[in-house]
Amino acid sequence: MRLKLNKNLLDQKLKDEVIAEHQKYVMNTYFRIPLVLVKGQGSFVWDNYGDRYLDFWPGWAVNSLGHCHPRVVAAVKKQVDILIHVSNYLYHPLQGELAQLLVEASFPGKVFFCNSGAEAVEGAIKLARKYARTILKKDGYEIITAFNSFHGRTLGALTATGQFKYQQDFHPLVPGFKYVPFNDLKTLEEAVGEKTCAVLLEPIQGEGGVNVASPEYFRGVRELCSRHNVLLILDEVQTGLGRTGKMFAYQHYGIGADVITLAKGLGGGVPIGAVIARSGVAEALIPGNHASTFGGNPLACAAGIAVLETIKQQDVLKNVNQQSEYFFSRLEGLRSRFPFLREIRGKGLLLGVELDFPGKEIVEQCRQRKLLINCTAEKVLRMAPSLLVTSQEIDMAVEVLEAVFSRQNY
Repeated sequence: MRLKLNKNLLDQKLKDEVIAEHQKYVMNTYFRIPLVLVKGQGSFVWDNYGDRYLDFWPGWAVNSLGHCHPRVVAAVKKQVDILIHVSNYLYHPLQGELAQLLVEASFPGKVFFCNSGAEAVEGAIKLARKYARTILKKDGYEIITAFNSFHGRTLGALTATGQFKYQQDFHPLVPGFKYVPFNDLKTLEEAVGEKTCAVLLEPIQGEGGVNVASPEYFRGVRELCSRHNVLLILDEVQTGLGRTGKMFAYQHYGIGADVITLAKGLGGGVPIGAVIARSGVAEALIPGNHASTFGGNPLACAAGIAVLETIKQQDVLKNVNQQSEYFFSRLEGLRSRFPFLREIRGKGLLLGVELDFPGKEIVEQCRQRKLLINCTAEKVLRMAPSLLVTSQEIDMAVEVLEAVFSRQNY
């Protein structure tokens, strides 16, 4: 389907002109696809030629309710006319309201607002070290993370990331981090020492290949942290806010967290991040310890409130669980036909399809057929469609995957 473009879209710039301008003035920090998008609605986006694409990796899982969800759009439009930004030395009505919604959805505690997942992780790292030294009165600074994890690109978050390929050329890194295998409780227990202040884990390793740990592992991690008086920090930047079929992925395991980091889907496309810390931990940070100039501004909070209220009021989690079951069944049907599909894994609407070979070319062939997906860990096709995705849209995606898989000579 083609979109009928009007003269205002992209100011009539051609794709080559847009890309040339970008390459001249923007730092080359991404492997970009030669695709210029000008419009999005629900599960679809359109390029500057009017061609429609089914987006099953919307904004790196940021557009959790799809592109330009009406409730988010209305909230942002209304707020733009009232108040866009104020200093955090002052109050505005929406920050406390959004914090209350997050606390009610997780556990009793308090929220710090920032702009991204990496910022949220940095805040959690500082909080853990400050808590150990001022509340526990011990020289605890060491944080244990997992191999194949991903926690962000800022220096502290990058050091926490257990993938050395991302750390290359940025040494010296932040001291005080250890790495252990994911889903290996024994090795984690052996790593905890007198200097340990926190364990930082993703409930599902997204960038690491959509790796899902066992419930027994996370229950064991929780017990271990409680026994050693070590904080359990869960990075829910990609898994939080309904992505896995519950508001937070850790809730599948029947455990509690001490600190949660959030971003991506929280603003429905508007940049916002958050740290939720339980009561007794949040109080470790006092005025002057930490800040974020744009964190929790009125515009971002208006979007976040719209997202959370939509999830609560419109049976979004029900749709996630229903469509997840359907999507998994369709993908398993493909796996029975194509032996190079090694495994289908994930939870909710965060899915990974592991291949026997690198998936970069599969992603490109899907794009040519107007389906946008992602490949991570070299061989894992990663998909995180809108939480409001329909069975018909899943069928469309599976049809493209089937057509692409049928052309492989493996």
